Amino acid sequence: MNGILIIAHAPLASALRQCVLHVFPDSANAVSALDVQPNVPPEESLAQSRALMRQLGLPNTLVVTDVFGATPCNVAQRLVDGVSSKLITGVNLPMLLRTVSYRHESLDALVSRAMIGATQGVIQVAVTAPQNQARRATHDQDHRDHQQ
Repeated sequence: MNGILIIAHAPLASALRQCVLHVFPDSANAVSALDVQPNVPPEESLAQSRALMRQLGLPNTLVVTDVFGATPCNVAQRLVDGVSSKLITGVNLPMLLRTVSYRHESLDALVSRAMIGATQGVIQVAVTAPQNQARRATHDQDHRDHQQ
């Protein structure tokens, strides 16, 4: 089984974890969150993230952050350097729900599942009836018209 560590600007990480636990209450031991607070040195956030990863106590961890290049991502990059973990930025709730659903798969498979969940979870919804929603362009590589 893989652990999932959410590192994001406060209070997003904790909020996303709470949403995940609302849907999957049995996943509390596999999902941790670090809210990176303003004016906290990155070294302190890194120490906190290392402690959370140790608390997960799982051999592999998928680390997800909110924005590439921001402090949470920079901390996460230092965290996963040299350990059996993977890092994805651009976290959203569909990504996390998909990830928790498949947390028993290999870490590489989990990364793939997370990316699919993230992208398929972002769609433009028609204001009127569903039949008026635009279909995907025929040049799309993924011909499935469903989410997750």
